[in-house]
Amino acid sequence: MSSERFRPGRMPLQRPGKEGGARARNRAERTRAICEAALRVFLDKGVESATVDDITASAGVAKGSFYRYFDDKTQLVEALFAPLVAQLDGAVETCQQALSEAREPAALLPAYQMFGSALVAALGGSQDLVRLYLQECRAPAKGARAPIRRLSARITEAAVSLTDAAHTHGMLKPLPPRVTALAVVGAIEGLLASYLEGMDLGETNEITSAVITMMLEGVAR
Repeated sequence: MSSERFRPGRMPLQRPGKEGGARARNRAERTRAICEAALRVFLDKGVESATVDDITASAGVAKGSFYRYFDDKTQLVEALFAPLVAQLDGAVETCQQALSEAREPAALLPAYQMFGSALVAALGGSQDLVRLYLQECRAPAKGARAPIRRLSARITEAAVSLTDAAHTHGMLKPLPPRVTALAVVGAIEGLLASYLEGMDLGETNEITSAVITMMLEGVAR
């Protein structure tokens, strides 16, 4: 995974200034600084415990600057995870199209690998963002943590919908789709956590392919 500089997915508020001009560049840089600081603070203190004061102090900006670009912490968290949400939706659409054309169990593996690879690519934009997701995705959906829990639910529902598609074509054993989908999502999240802790598990695409292969060998007809 890449640890390159984080880039927020969208500018929450549009301020006056010509696109590409000095004011627009300053706005983008200030927003990026706040997002990068928020990641550091959230990882250290947790999303709910961290305060706007903590974030602005880490970013080296006045508290008023935060509210020029974000309404609250929840909107900031939404901006942090916007790229992941967009890429997840694209991955699901691509995989569902591949599954709609599959007519035998052998076609399942490349379809699911396509989804897994797209998801890994989305997560690969920032290791700290992945760490934050794994840190918060199972905690109560409280306050500013809610967007992360919504993303977790979207990932689960995406996996279930893909499993349902395979069941529709009679390519999986009659096992509960939610159970098999949750098993795969949980395994991948656990492996990602170990990978980020420094465990040598190989390349992330290889990890994802291995988990999907093991799952399909167990549930494919």
